[in-house]
Amino acid sequence: MELENYFEFIGEHAIRIAGSRVGIETVLHDYQEGSSPEEMVLRYPTLSLEQVYATITYYLANREKVEVYLEQVRQQREEAFKEQQQKPNEFVRALRERLQRYRTMQHEREPLSAFAVARSDLVSCWTNT
Repeated sequence: MELENYFEFIGEHAIRIAGSRVGIETVLHDYQEGSSPEEMVLRYPTLSLEQVYATITYYLANREKVEVYLEQVRQQREEAFKEQQQKPNEFVRALRERLQRYRTMQHEREPLSAFAVARSDLVSCWTNT
């Protein structure tokens, strides 16, 4: 079997492991971080050990070309993240507002909670003597 048959080449900016939705960048990131193929199979149960080894072999056999691809993926992700931060959609804005209200409520409650704990400690000291 040819090594390329393990992959689906979707345009210039997406290479998926055949039969899965996992991009080779996911496996190769874990590989570069020191994960073993066996760990990766546990992490991504839709992949077989053979597919993980094929991905690593493809990378090692085409290192220069794959590094260019990985850099493109990193740049696309960074650009998408920046755009999302600058122009969040309605759902993200609403979620951020809810989170901010929750944090404000928690912050306002903290002094009361600390006071209540101190008071209960004091009361228990008096009642245990």
